[in-house]
Amino acid sequence: MRILIVGNGGREHTLAWKLLRDAPEATVFATQPNGGMTSSVEPVAIAPGDVVALAGWAAAQSIDLVVVGPEAPLAAGLVDRLEQSGIPAFGPTKAAARIESSKSYAKTLMQRAGVPTADFAAFTDLGEASAYVREHGAPIVVKASGLAAGKGAVVCDTVEEALQALESMMADRTFGEAGREVVVEEFMGGEEMSVFALADGRDAVLMLPSQDHKRVGEGDVGPNTGGMGAYAPLSLSSDALLSRVQDEIIAPTLAALAEDDSEFRGVLYAGIMLTESGPRVVEFNCRFGDPEAQVVLPLLESSLLDPLLEVARGGRLGGTTLEWSEGAALTTVLASEGYPGTYPTGRAIHIPESVATDPDVLLFHAGTTSGSDGLETSGGRVIAATGLGPTLSQAASKSRAAAAAIEFSGKQFRKDIGWRELARAERAPR
Repeated sequence: MRILIVGNGGREHTLAWKLLRDAPEATVFATQPNGGMTSSVEPVAIAPGDVVALAGWAAAQSIDLVVVGPEAPLAAGLVDRLEQSGIPAFGPTKAAARIESSKSYAKTLMQRAGVPTADFAAFTDLGEASAYVREHGAPIVVKASGLAAGKGAVVCDTVEEALQALESMMADRTFGEAGREVVVEEFMGGEEMSVFALADGRDAVLMLPSQDHKRVGEGDVGPNTGGMGAYAPLSLSSDALLSRVQDEIIAPTLAALAEDDSEFRGVLYAGIMLTESGPRVVEFNCRFGDPEAQVVLPLLESSLLDPLLEVARGGRLGGTTLEWSEGAALTTVLASEGYPGTYPTGRAIHIPESVATDPDVLLFHAGTTSGSDGLETSGGRVIAATGLGPTLSQAASKSRAAAAAIEFSGKQFRKDIGWRELARAERAPR
């Protein structure tokens, strides 16, 4: 088995780890792998976004399965090119990836399909968007419609904040072309839940729900990031809730995409707000979440490779069941100083042996590289320290201890990942 993983962040490191556990005999390749991946994968010196070169390389190397991690290569049509070359690929086509690459498309599709989500309006004119905000007031949410690495949504508590967000996106082009069009949404209160659905185009199998922490600061304050940590399982979830998610969100979305000649084969990630009126979609992504993958995949006891191969080869997932650990996982993201803004790189990283060898700690690298003097930082999010345990409290202790012990200059991390869930556990009768 020869597998190519496209991407080189924490999500891709986690995918490589899980697929090698499922198939230890497999040869796993990765595009420009980070410093934590190099010991377990074969490097491919092609950028994840170079879709033409990657499709040609995969065909020449007789790759059995390509798993595309990031959204940008999917939106650029990598899976389309791989399919043209006869290479099985797990991930949606360019057309289906619009569910993430265009928030305005996703919102319109949900509206047409009757999928519960926030009321919205889309704009390409700054003046019209500003007038809408003034009319509707705050709190309100401003989103760049295009791909913005998970940072393009701004929850605005005041009208002035919303107007500044619009100016930043549409005039200053903080997110480049992603902000050429914006979506302005109704604010939804509640807690978020992330659900991955392995989809074969028509049907889907739901994975274990998790919760991500997007804000940079403890207590969920400050600007949005790509994710500062996550945990699973989520006590707010239940079989009844997941049935609603399947019936009211995932199934009608897949059906609407199929009607658009955009059949979705891959992982459909639903970011869901648990409101007083029920689950409502915050956003869809067309790939595994990061850092949610770093807690969901370590708890998956059954094979991930089998359903990925089935989907990539054009099969169906009917009858597929997934088996989960009884325990919990919590991951803490170690980030560079300045993140999610500008940040330095090239800082030496020291990982104590006690952390590296702890069986209840998994280190998934993101922004690291192997320099001449050892491991160095190379990105905003550097390492996700995942703790495992029979309870979330024990998993949190392992994760936080590892995060504190790993050293690099300017390290920042949140010490409160999972704080709502841990508070619920404290209040629960014993």
